[in-house]
Amino acid sequence: MPKTVAIANQKGGVGKTTTAVNICAAIAQRHPTLLVDLDAQANATASLGLVLGERPSVHEVLIRGCDPQEAILPTHLPGLSLLPASPSLVAAELELAPMIGREFKLRRAFQRIGETYEYIVIDCPPALSLLTLNAFAAADKVMVPVQCEYLALEGLSELLTTIELVQLNLNPQLALGGIMLTMYDHRTSLAKQVVEEVRKHFPLTFSAVIPRNVRVAEAPSHGLSVMEYAPASPGARAYKELAEEIVMALGG
Repeated sequence: MPKTVAIANQKGGVGKTTTAVNICAAIAQRHPTLLVDLDAQANATASLGLVLGERPSVHEVLIRGCDPQEAILPTHLPGLSLLPASPSLVAAELELAPMIGREFKLRRAFQRIGETYEYIVIDCPPALSLLTLNAFAAADKVMVPVQCEYLALEGLSELLTTIELVQLNLNPQLALGGIMLTMYDHRTSLAKQVVEEVRKHFPLTFSAVIPRNVRVAEAPSHGLSVMEYAPASPGARAYKELAEEIVMALGG
């Protein structure tokens, strides 16, 4: 079965989608990988330069039972496919609410995909919602991006409590896979203090630290990962290191 990771943090602006896209781009260089865009903003979809048109999206997979193979798109990156999001996902919370087994819709969709991919990475919405619960019910690990800024740990305890509740009630296999440090500015003492605090409170923190880097910020506007847009940049090197750590943590 594919190793499945949910990238989640209910706090916005932490580099969640950027991290999901770039670690997928790095992992896909060696392993068939599926990126699932579960955020109604569809930023992961746009970051890879894809336009849906009339094609089905993850919304149709969750709500209408559409075969995920009909919605999955190839990307320009060999080895990387995308289950895209669309603005219609905004209504998914209300549509899922009355459904039986509503928390397991994504897991059942993954069962229909089979062994096509070695890794599945889910870009969760920035909220502890039914969509996020679907991701947690389908995942093996939750990995949390944390920006190296003031209030970095805000909301993390709530997220960890949600993971524990999912373990007890929906997915006993789910575990915290690690904390990913993002937006690090080596020029500030505050960023260094945040890194120290996160590592002190969360031993499961990856060694690679993602720096603030203009090339990382520019890449999505070109529909590219930073590995393609600026492969020699500090951001690209850091994401490659992080992806290698993630694969090792998942037993790959």
